[in-house]
Amino acid sequence: MYCSKCGVENPNSAQTCRSCGARLLPPPVPSAGIVPRTSQLATAAFVLGILSLLTCGLTAIPAIVLGIVSFILIEKSGGRLTGTPFAVLGVIIPVLIFFVILWPMLINVRQKACRMACGTNLTQIGMAILIYANDYDNKLPRSGGEDTPWAMRIPDWQANNRFVAYGLAPDGSGGEASITSCFYLLLKYCYPPDPRIYVCKGDTGATAFNPTDEGVGGRELIDFWDFGPEPRKHCSYSYHQPFSLYPLTTSSNPGLAVAADRNPWIDAPSYAAKQFPGSFNPDGGREARKAGNAIQHQEDGQNVLFLDGHVGFETRSFCAINDDNIYTYWDGGDIRKGGVPILGASEPKDRLDSFLVHDGFSPVRPGR
Repeated sequence: MYCSKCGVENPNSAQTCRSCGARLLPPPVPSAGIVPRTSQLATAAFVLGILSLLTCGLTAIPAIVLGIVSFILIEKSGGRLTGTPFAVLGVIIPVLIFFVILWPMLINVRQKACRMACGTNLTQIGMAILIYANDYDNKLPRSGGEDTPWAMRIPDWQANNRFVAYGLAPDGSGGEASITSCFYLLLKYCYPPDPRIYVCKGDTGATAFNPTDEGVGGRELIDFWDFGPEPRKHCSYSYHQPFSLYPLTTSSNPGLAVAADRNPWIDAPSYAAKQFPGSFNPDGGREARKAGNAIQHQEDGQNVLFLDGHVGFETRSFCAINDDNIYTYWDGGDIRKGGVPILGASEPKDRLDSFLVHDGFSPVRPGR
């Protein structure tokens, strides 16, 4: 039995406490007319736990604390206090509320914060694009020369001049250029250079470009021509395919998409491209339409920068002019679905075809 004075446990046959010497009294016997008292703390824990249901868990912490304290006091009371079920419920209810209600809410808040940060990035990129276009005859960034084709990466991202960087001939022809090197032109020529705005927090594996990490910390960002030797890891966004007959200018239709989250049909640093079209069906239900969205935002949609300068979180990929799919080129069929993008081969088919890509490979054969 427990000593009522110091709380030390003693043998049931003991008459005095072996710790403090106080006389030990047997616990009250209900049949003798002595009714055990219900722990008020346990009751309070239960009430606060119930209130957690109504207050979205605001009383969860005190309920858990009081419940645990009740366990200890009930154990030490030697039977004089009851109410263990109240204490148990006072602890369990808030915990269940946290995992069933609050945890999904916290995840949802985090996802929305990620979307907002990503949208802010694209807004800043849009402003830099307009500054660039104002300085370069209203043309949006296009690396390489006038006839340079789309390639996975440029020949030399550390070169001292553009001819070596893109492998251009003396007359400016030929060479190789990439989507990331188009974005990098904004870093070189639009102040202030901030590589962080080119990375979406939802893009797993992508980090802001830092020259020091590549062993060239003594040089400035404006000295380079791309985001390091593995530029895809430092640029999260897709861009309207500029290596074609239809590069964008500020006089193009303002409803055209300029940039957005990564194209789901092209390999990314942390995941393989989806099989096109897979389960994507613009005529299907919500899940079938979601299958065509970017992966960075749990396929709920993608942040899209339009030529008129506004950025919107679009819940479907066919969101450009005439419901054109921003992640595919128009192949003459359903404009909402389009054709699968292929590195170096696919390009916009007319001046109203929004076609956003990033560097990487995609499955050539459709289906799963």
